[in-house]
Formats: sequence, structure tokens, C-alpha cells
Amino acid sequence: MKDQDLLLVGDTNSRFNAIITAFEDRVYGLCLSLLQNQHDAEDATQDIFTTIYLKLDTYKGEAKLSTWIYRIAVNKCYELLRFKSRKKRFSQLFSISDEVINLSADPAFYHPGVQLESQEQSDLLFRALAQIPAQQRLVYTLHKVEGYEYAFIMETTGFSRSKIESLIFRAKQSLKDYLMKNYSTDDF
Repeated sequence: MKDQDLLLVGDTNSRFNAIITAFEDRVYGLCLSLLQNQHDAEDATQDIFTTIYLKLDTYKGEAKLSTWIYRIAVNKCYELLRFKSRKKRFSQLFSISDEVINLSADPAFYHPGVQLESQEQSDLLFRALAQIPAQQRLVYTLHKVEGYEYAFIMETTGFSRSKIESLIFRAKQSLKDYLMKNYSTDDF
């Protein structure tokens, strides 16, 4: 069934259920790659589908349904990342006993789609991705991690092809610089 055909499946609840069935795994995968935290990705996915449900009747069909959904997903993930960035500034709280509580310490991130023997290299990549600028990380993740074509990325982000190519090139350079600076060749 094509994306647009999902909107022809009866009432709002039926259409929404069809959309969840078609997009839930892809949206969750995107959130997981961008947020690098399973709990945050689950929360973001739920928030994204809540937004989709509330705005389903306002969808005009000017963009493909998948593009509309991914725009919502990317925006929600960036909202969460901005919120977490602000929260990091206040990440150390002192309890009554003056113990320092660090709220920004995240456990190691393991993407469930990565095979066990590749987990260590994947961990290096995701740590490096977290250090590069947001637009570079978004475009690199969509193209290299999630496997989307330039046309889809152009529709989703609104960036031109040349900007996407430039961001991917700069992302590769930023990743290379970060990895060379922080890891020896023995780590690879």
C-alpha cells in the first residue's frame, strides 16, 4: 500500500492505525539514531504519533505522507535534543547530604540494529556523531545510517542537494577529525 493510500482507509482511527503499522519501526529507528538513547527514542516516537494523530486532519497532501511524518519526527527529536542541551547546563544537583548527582551521565548507547560483533565500532561512531553539528548529524544519519536517498532527505529537511552533499562531506571530515583526535588506530 502506498503512503498516500493510507489516508483513504476509513475514519481517523483507522487511518491512524494504518499509519502506525506502516511507519512505527522506521520512525523509532530514526529517533534511536538521532537521540542515541532507547528511552528517549521510545518517548519521542510516542510523542510523534500523538502529534500525527492530532494533526492528521490538517494534512493537505502537499508533501508525501512519509515526508510529512519524517519532518514531524526530526522536529520532535531536535526539540528533545535542545531541551536536553539546556538541561545539561544544570546537570549537577546537590542533594541534602551534599552528594553530587550527575543527571547528564548516560549509559553506553547500543543500537539494537547493530550486530554484536559491530557494537564496539558502532559505539565509537555514535559517540562521534554526538559531537558534530546538528545539521551534519541529521543529514549523515539519514543518508549513511538510515540509508535514505538524497531526494527523500531533500523533501524531509528542505535542504538543497548541494547543501546535503556539503553537510555529508563536512560530517565525514568532522567524524574523521574527532576519531583521529580521540582514538588511536588500534581502537579500530
